[in-house]
Amino acid sequence: MVVFDKPKALTDIPFHYCPGCTHGIVHRLVAEVIDELNIEGDTIGIAPVGCSVFAYNYFGCDCIEAPHGRAPALATGVKRALPDKYVFTYQGDGDLAAIGTCETVHSSARGENITIIFINNCVYGMTGGQMAPTTLLGQVTTTSPYGRKKEIQGSPIRVCEMLSTLDGVAYAERVAVDCVKNVRAAKKAIKKAFTLQGEKKGLTIVEVLSTCPTNWGLSPEASLEWLRENSMKQYPLGVYKDVTAE
Repeated sequence: MVVFDKPKALTDIPFHYCPGCTHGIVHRLVAEVIDELNIEGDTIGIAPVGCSVFAYNYFGCDCIEAPHGRAPALATGVKRALPDKYVFTYQGDGDLAAIGTCETVHSSARGENITIIFINNCVYGMTGGQMAPTTLLGQVTTTSPYGRKKEIQGSPIRVCEMLSTLDGVAYAERVAVDCVKNVRAAKKAIKKAFTLQGEKKGLTIVEVLSTCPTNWGLSPEASLEWLRENSMKQYPLGVYKDVTAE
């Protein structure tokens, strides 16, 4: 009896992510959901620029590469052309909440029937560890060497809280993948987001608190602890909007 196996919706190509990065965990969860819903042949992923730029190598479904920040716009076009397909974007915080803020907010406001998987590790990962819109106050990055200051760079943006105020958003939940319990909760959230998309409820987003050991300058183990002690305090886990519960 097989107890644990690689999801069929993942290819055999090894991940390129740094040791301790939790992108791989989230990839697996998305693939498991695709398998369980039996929608691989009806799913289209949108991979933008950032650490997840090569996501199209890892998912077995059809994938399209988007310019930096433009994944929701591209997903909108794909979904409107193919309304019966499942369309998801896989985006980091710099991609989604900085250069892609316009696309994210207006896709949400319009209620585009897509799913966004949003990876929040409080920093630009691929391009050198610069400050992101989600960088915490006091957090040191390559472009905030003295720590982020509220009076200069403003406060971090809470994406789920912001988007949950928009009528077009059907579901917004923030999860983490730092322990078994939270990984299971994250998968449940991702599955619900895809399910609600299938029911044509509107835009769904799952924000995943993630680690970046390389740019945080910490070991994988210490990064998980830093996430619990810092990221989770700024970004509390939970469901911020669920139209099925209203």
